Amino acid sequence: MAFQPGFTDGRTLAEPLGKIVCVGRNYAAHARELNNEVPTAPLLFIKPASSATPMKERIRVPRHLGEVHFETEVALLIGHRLCRARPEEVLPAIVGVGLALDLTLRDVQSRLKDKGHPWERAKGFDGACPISEFVPYDAQGMNLDDLRFSLTIDGERRQTGHTALMLFKAVELIVEISRSFTLEPGDVILTGTPEGVGALPEGARLALSLDGHFEITARS
Repeated sequence: MAFQPGFTDGRTLAEPLGKIVCVGRNYAAHARELNNEVPTAPLLFIKPASSATPMKERIRVPRHLGEVHFETEVALLIGHRLCRARPEEVLPAIVGVGLALDLTLRDVQSRLKDKGHPWERAKGFDGACPISEFVPYDAQGMNLDDLRFSLTIDGERRQTGHTALMLFKAVELIVEISRSFTLEPGDVILTGTPEGVGALPEGARLALSLDGHFEITARS
């Protein structure tokens, strides 16, 4: 069954989830922790809709393929079509803000990168993108450039993020994305992960927080 984005007020989006456009290395400290260059332009890749799973369900991953790493990200839900968007068109097209885990088969990704191959096998597998419900977005009441979020695993804080530290801010990102990929209602943007990524233990209890808006728990 198609993933249906839902809101914290109980509503669901009329359209099913579309593509998930991800932004790599959007926090300089994260790029450095993986010994990657800090990008001068947004690094984009796509997860298919089939990779999405509700955050509230058990996180199931193909552990026989090696280490699975967690990457906590602010997720933006698109509600209106954007193609070669102007900056002033972006905020009215965002209908929800949530959190997601960009799960990565790190061993697989490393082998693919060494060979110069695409990353899809490491990033787009079934279950690779647990997504929370979305807070309905109100541009007057929520500053996308001042959101704080965190991930705790088994009681230990593992990641703490602040969108003010993103190399490419939300409006700039979406303008750039819409120049390459037309964004449709139901598409989701993952805005990048802060430092602190690591292996996701099996059977761990996860707690994710979008400060001032919601907290959610999950189990791996």
